[in-house]
Amino acid sequence: MRVQRVVTSGTFSLDGDTFDVDNNVWLLGDDEEVLIVDAAHDARTIHRAVAGRAVAAIVCTHAHDDHIDAAVELAELTGAPILLHPADHELWAATHPDRKPDGELTDGQRITVAGIELQVIHNPGHTWGSCSLYVPFLDTVFTGDTLFHGGPGATGRSYSDRPTIEASIRNRLLTLPGNTVVRTGHGEDTTVAAERPNVPRP
Repeated sequence: MRVQRVVTSGTFSLDGDTFDVDNNVWLLGDDEEVLIVDAAHDARTIHRAVAGRAVAAIVCTHAHDDHIDAAVELAELTGAPILLHPADHELWAATHPDRKPDGELTDGQRITVAGIELQVIHNPGHTWGSCSLYVPFLDTVFTGDTLFHGGPGATGRSYSDRPTIEASIRNRLLTLPGNTVVRTGHGEDTTVAAERPNVPRP
């Protein structure tokens, strides 16, 4: 079982603004089966990294366009279902109006890949449907844009709220073991312990 990072480049657009971004796409699995976290920008580059393995699912941590713009093409290439929390369906439809996700993420849901269980944690705030994936076996959590090296993800745009993201991180992520590696949607890894001082207390 291993975690592989693929960095893809493209744009993020919301509320009339567009920015150039580099995204972390995460592949979790073994030599036979893999799960993809956030299909960003370049389906064919991600597909090459899959390297012929069966894809259990394409999990979207949230529905900002830079995290889902390659999801539909990648699903066609791999035959894998796309999973997204229903609170982000409106955001999803702005990018993919003619194609719905194949299944829903729910808080506490368990997903298995290569015999290893992942737990879905609903983390609203960056978007209403933002989710993290906790993998106890690997002491790892995939947080999308909810928690970064340096603290909470961005708010201030549509579908986001600062007090909500801070409470979500405090109550759902900072309670994980301190040595848990935080694998983010952009930039470098961190740990739960390192981020505890960076999240304001109420």
